[in-house]
Amino acid sequence: MKKAFFSIYAILAGFCLNAQTPGTYEVPFPKPLKTLPDTVTVRIIGDVMMHSRQLPYDYGTFLEHVSEPLRNADISIGNMEFSLGGEPYSGYPAFSCPDSYPWTLAEQCGFDVFLLANNHILDRGNAGLSRTFRIYDNITDSLGVRVTGASRNSDENESTYPLTLLRKGIRISFINFTYGTNMGGSSDAWPKVNRMKEEDVAAAFRRARERESDFIVALPHWGSEYQLRHSRNQEEWAGKLAGYGADVIVGAHPHVVQDTTHINGVPVIYSMGNAVSNMSATNTRLELMVTLRFVHNPVTHEKTMLEPELQFMWCTLPGMLRDTYSTILLKDWTTRESEWSNHEDFENMLQTYRRVKSATGIED
Repeated sequence: MKKAFFSIYAILAGFCLNAQTPGTYEVPFPKPLKTLPDTVTVRIIGDVMMHSRQLPYDYGTFLEHVSEPLRNADISIGNMEFSLGGEPYSGYPAFSCPDSYPWTLAEQCGFDVFLLANNHILDRGNAGLSRTFRIYDNITDSLGVRVTGASRNSDENESTYPLTLLRKGIRISFINFTYGTNMGGSSDAWPKVNRMKEEDVAAAFRRARERESDFIVALPHWGSEYQLRHSRNQEEWAGKLAGYGADVIVGAHPHVVQDTTHINGVPVIYSMGNAVSNMSATNTRLELMVTLRFVHNPVTHEKTMLEPELQFMWCTLPGMLRDTYSTILLKDWTTRESEWSNHEDFENMLQTYRRVKSATGIED
């Protein structure tokens, strides 16, 4: 099957199990489509965080300005870098967020998939992870949001690693794993997090092929924090993932945008950076929204993926643009300096954008 690369916008919510292909979840058509009938759009954002200083604010403002493109995607994905371990709520270094946080973002942005494989998911240990699953079960039941990257037992591991979704005749498998976790939890005992172990990752790719997936999206949590260029380890793993059969690789964890490349024709976005956080260190407020477009030609039955589309975003902190946290699509705001409460931050955004583009070579 010939494969190319692509990106655009549509909508989705809810899933139903496809009885003909075990482990595949079919996505219905709840709203009028905004894309071509045989095009599937996947939109992905990076680390969704909740530092202590974010806790008092209205979570509904955090992604308000990027909610439309997320809602208008066929499949929208966010990396939820926190546990739902209950009170007392806490930020770095051991994150435990209010249960209402993912609920609010799911309702506002229409998320379809939450990624759980990250270094903070076990910040409240196995008990915290078990509680996190219970909250996400409720969100799945009410809003149809599915989770991947961790599991409670072998059956759940089989069904969600990879998470395989069927949309408009295109079957896509998502493989999410992390280099490790900061606290607690055994790599072998249940519940457990998908780790960067070759035999486990390779097995996930085998399951994706067994489900006759048209495309495989690898979503690793990896790399060196705050570095604008990828590490040797990331490059070695990207080569392995391309060899296993990944069609595209979209990474997270370094908290900054990193460079992109192709390995044997496979697009590699090494790091999207944060989606929303309280970070203010150099380059940590600039981030990427990644859009993938998959196309099914109903006449020839050919299925292709076009080049990923990369859009820069900027996370504004309280007192900069508004009196709250607000992530924006950068190009929508480059001529709107008059709306900034803090004009120095407007210049900071533009300077960071130019600096990161120069260092990474990304063209948006």
